[in-house]
Amino acid sequence: MTDPLSLEHLEAQDEFIQRHLGPTPADQADMLASLGVGSLDELTDQILPPGLRLDGELSIERATAESDALNYLHAIARQNKVFKSYIGLGYHDTRVPAVIQRNVLENPGWYTAYTPYQPEIAQGRLEALLNFQQAVTDLTAMELANASLLDEATAAAEAMAMAKRCVKNNASNVFFVDDNVLPQTLDVVRTRAAYMGFEVVTGPMENAADQPVFAALLQYPGANGEIRDPKPIIEQLHQCNALAVVATDLMALLMLTPPGEMGADVVLGNSQRFGVPLGFGGPHAAFFATREEFKRSIPGRLIGVSKDARGRTALRMALQTREQHIRREKANSNICTAQVLLANMAGFYAVYHGPAGLGRIAQRIHRLTGILAEGLEAKGIHLVNSHFFDTLTIDPQGNRELILERAAERQINLRIDTDGNLGISLNECTSREDVEELFDVLMGDHDFSVAEIDRQITEQGTTFMPENLERSSGYLSHAIFNSHHSETAMLRYLKRLENRDLSLAHAMIPLGSCTMKLNASAEMQPVSWPEFSRMHPFAPRSQTKGYRTLLEELDTMLRAITGFDAISMQPNSGAQGEYAGLLAIRRFQAAQGDAQRDVCLIPQSAHGTNPASAQMMGLKVVVVKTDADGNVDLDDLQARIDAAGERLSCLMITYPSTHGVYEEGIRDICARIHTAGGQVYMDGANLNAQVGVTRPADIGADVAHLNLHKTFAIPHGGGGPGMGPIGVRAHLADYLPGHPMATESGLNGDHAVSAAPFGSASILPISWMYIRMLGAQGLRAATQVALLNANYLAERLKPHYPILYSGRHGRVAHECILDLRPLKAETGVTEVDIAKRLMDYGFHAPTMSFPVPGTFMVEPTESENRAELDRFVDAMIAIRGEIRRVGAGEWPADNNPLVRAPHTQADLIEDWQRPYPRELAFYPLPWIADAKFWPAVNRVDDVWGDRNLFCSCPSPDAYQDDTN
Repeated sequence: MTDPLSLEHLEAQDEFIQRHLGPTPADQADMLASLGVGSLDELTDQILPPGLRLDGELSIERATAESDALNYLHAIARQNKVFKSYIGLGYHDTRVPAVIQRNVLENPGWYTAYTPYQPEIAQGRLEALLNFQQAVTDLTAMELANASLLDEATAAAEAMAMAKRCVKNNASNVFFVDDNVLPQTLDVVRTRAAYMGFEVVTGPMENAADQPVFAALLQYPGANGEIRDPKPIIEQLHQCNALAVVATDLMALLMLTPPGEMGADVVLGNSQRFGVPLGFGGPHAAFFATREEFKRSIPGRLIGVSKDARGRTALRMALQTREQHIRREKANSNICTAQVLLANMAGFYAVYHGPAGLGRIAQRIHRLTGILAEGLEAKGIHLVNSHFFDTLTIDPQGNRELILERAAERQINLRIDTDGNLGISLNECTSREDVEELFDVLMGDHDFSVAEIDRQITEQGTTFMPENLERSSGYLSHAIFNSHHSETAMLRYLKRLENRDLSLAHAMIPLGSCTMKLNASAEMQPVSWPEFSRMHPFAPRSQTKGYRTLLEELDTMLRAITGFDAISMQPNSGAQGEYAGLLAIRRFQAAQGDAQRDVCLIPQSAHGTNPASAQMMGLKVVVVKTDADGNVDLDDLQARIDAAGERLSCLMITYPSTHGVYEEGIRDICARIHTAGGQVYMDGANLNAQVGVTRPADIGADVAHLNLHKTFAIPHGGGGPGMGPIGVRAHLADYLPGHPMATESGLNGDHAVSAAPFGSASILPISWMYIRMLGAQGLRAATQVALLNANYLAERLKPHYPILYSGRHGRVAHECILDLRPLKAETGVTEVDIAKRLMDYGFHAPTMSFPVPGTFMVEPTESENRAELDRFVDAMIAIRGEIRRVGAGEWPADNNPLVRAPHTQADLIEDWQRPYPRELAFYPLPWIADAKFWPAVNRVDDVWGDRNLFCSCPSPDAYQDDTN
């Protein structure tokens, strides 16, 4: 019989840290021994520069067991009061089809995958995104749509910037905005315009072309529900060499004439009501559509149709040279993510319901709104808007407070306009009983019935939209939207696509700087709780106590982890966090009388989105050299500081750097910038190597963004969602983003960077759970094991691949760069060949050719166990052996396992005439046969895809030769 254990020891064995960390204590000891050190602390001291190590523990509560953390968080969630919200303004309650919620939103096969840079093992997501693009182009009647943007407001800001790039023979810097635009959209556009040199002018839609403008943003239907015909305004704009941007609603476009048929140049909006929960504002997928001639200027990502090495149809991300990390300060925007998971859900919603089902949903919403309008008008209540789809604005005629009191008693939220009017937006979840209830709230005593009014409307043929704006064109005629309407068919379709994608459910994804760690099930569960998922972002403060408690507690946690004095949760991507941080710096400097400070220094080792974010803020980017060891060249830095003089605004630095090392002179670097009057922006892409062992504010940063989708366990969602809150020192706190719809929540009323006050709030519980379950000791251990795993990999791979950069004692940080350039020079085998060959071994490639061309950046994270690390190392060593055989001439340079990779099932059944064995192609190591992952297509032809750009769903027979 074993010795009895204490209760404390027994409870410790149940702590989440035991499940979050991959290597067992015994494995950790063996791995440390292989590195010649005796403990995680000793290894950390060897890696971290002197003087940076934290004294003591973080001021965070001790670790909480999974069940206790869930129970506590559920108690917080129940403090929210989920009313029926008819607020609208771009956000509407919706029914998430259960087959989509269970098999996509809550399925790690979908939410743990990475951005589809490696298309051969991402064909499922790519097809889902192509469906989304096709639905958007059909409903908007535009020629081209991207794979989604962050939210409607930022999509409008991107449209403004794109319009200026694309407009011809127009020197104006004035951007007109319809005064019936969504208020949050207007504020985000104003924020963006201020640093791009644009003047924003507002007024009635009809006045758009009354003065020289380069473009105009029109809302259709308007925020108050009114439907005005934008076609004459669009024609006037075109006559003045100005472009027309139309913000709209996909559900309304099922019944309204689409903007593309009116000549619009850009059409955008939010796809949230296509089966994506409200979630207190996000994450949701914005849509963005434009004309073919602007295809090379469209922001974000495009999914295009190409072909593979066998000539079969294959999908890929098109025009990737537009990516911001490649073009840097010359990028069109700093967008580094789409809202892929949510775009997938919206696209699947269209697939599941099909054109007829969607049409019924839209018609039902519109009919219920018409019934409500008829009843109100019969009672003598004045409707401000004469035409509508789903939104009414009423003049309460002195009864406003009485109506609001009755609404509160029924747990109903109405839109409260600043001009004294009230608004009601109906949605997919609205029932005839809800309309009866609204009659009671808005009219008090009445004798109206929904059934009777419905009968009268039918008999009289009453219409509530302008007849000339009723949609006559078809939509969603492609077979994919007319094939999967039973749950069985839809389930099988979703599973077929899932099986085409490699995710963390299959293997480690060793992408450097992307931190593909465990997204624990306990962390993900609260996202689906209705107390979090069904909350409108503009619900009154009295109903959002649970969310506010969550935000306050997460704020406290993040301040303790980073050392900063204030946090903004609003940025809903890492790049948007960069933008918000630079915005705070520029606003602070302007308030200090230093508006002339417009030079941003960026080391070569910084994260790829930094230059693009800086140029969007009107900053001049100056690159600082790095030395042979990957550190910032201090002499070059000082020369750049001296040259900038009083124009120095800030330094953007990534720590540890993207070279995989901790800068030895980081405090000196920060001090030099401060001495010169500048601010230090620290990119938080690699914060996973700081948590619990050092802090950005202690190092010297004034502001940093925190990638919650990297360091704090929010999943990457196949390319989004992301979250990029920023932390700032006290002097910058007053310059954090505000929001026009959330002043009662403690935010100031302007300079918003996102459509919702707290960004993608519904995924914040994931990071709350992560921190709460790990506690201070667990967070430190997670960082230290990330360092251990990276150095263990580097040590094992070093005899086979050169490690490009290392720091103190020859150690790397949480990631390392493998230099593949000598192999290419010697044998002709490229980094692309190695990336594709890794698929045959069941692995996603590391980050390829960033930050240094011709290299792999590998980050194992703390969640991968030793067996998985060893499998990856064994695969890389085996590939190195294959490269030697190519170099020795054993296999031809143009016909070997690397250049022919990846190998598919179609290759398996061919008449094998290749110079290498069939077994080597498919099962190069013994353990692969246990769980073989088959790439869906052979190597995709990127060049062909860009030369023959096609971004719509191909016909079904295009896939007829697909054996998978």
